[in-house]
Amino acid sequence: MEGEPTSELIRAQLRRLRLNAELSQEEFGKLVHYSGSQVSAVELGQRPLDRLFLKRADEVLGTDGLLMSLLKLAERDGQPSWLRPWLEAEQNARQLRCYHPTLIPGLLQTEHYARAVIRADDMLSDGEVEKRLAVRMDRQSVLAQPDPPKFVAVIEEAVLRRADEGFRGLMVQQIAHLIECAERPHISVHVVPAEVSAHVGLAGPFTLAHGSDGGWVGHLESQLSGTTVDRDEEVAILLARWESVRSEALPRRQSTLLMKEVMTPWT
Repeated sequence: MEGEPTSELIRAQLRRLRLNAELSQEEFGKLVHYSGSQVSAVELGQRPLDRLFLKRADEVLGTDGLLMSLLKLAERDGQPSWLRPWLEAEQNARQLRCYHPTLIPGLLQTEHYARAVIRADDMLSDGEVEKRLAVRMDRQSVLAQPDPPKFVAVIEEAVLRRADEGFRGLMVQQIAHLIECAERPHISVHVVPAEVSAHVGLAGPFTLAHGSDGGWVGHLESQLSGTTVDRDEEVAILLARWESVRSEALPRRQSTLLMKEVMTPWT
């Protein structure tokens, strides 16, 4: 992300706002709990943009979250090109439907669960893991906005039960979070019970977004990348598969009871 246009814009804005407030780097550093040399390194691009630093800078400079908003844009700019069209569709959706056969959907993951899932890729450095985690957590803000989309998630019972001894505390927290999310009027979580052995969804995860323009867009994930699908015939197939998968899942209340049943022995 460093050196990209949005990052340069953030550094320039930070410097401009600090000078407008008539603060030296030392004075500003004291207010945000960083040294003057650290402030200088951020402004010159010698130090990575730090979320905590920018959050404090917004507070000190009274910018109403401007720098953090720009950082979120920079992080989105830093995403692979195949993901950007989907991020836009997700952020502007009026309805979201997600099925995942092996994981809790990203929009409903706790920070600890998400970190564990991202860290499973041992080719990623710690810094890259934390960067991806920050983007994933920021994406969840779509469900917390004043007029959020209707979000329906279908997950497999086996996903809830995938927890060895070391993972159980994390899964208890994750399932409790799912139950809490499902209590919100705009979020539904449905579980496909373990006795449903084979169904069309097991071919892979997919998400559908319905925009305010009335059209649907789909997203498919693979080991290497993802594909945003907007051709009518392909979207129609995904919508039909969604109906099929959704019909295999338990209703809302029974899904919540099953989730509680899964975690009871672990608590």
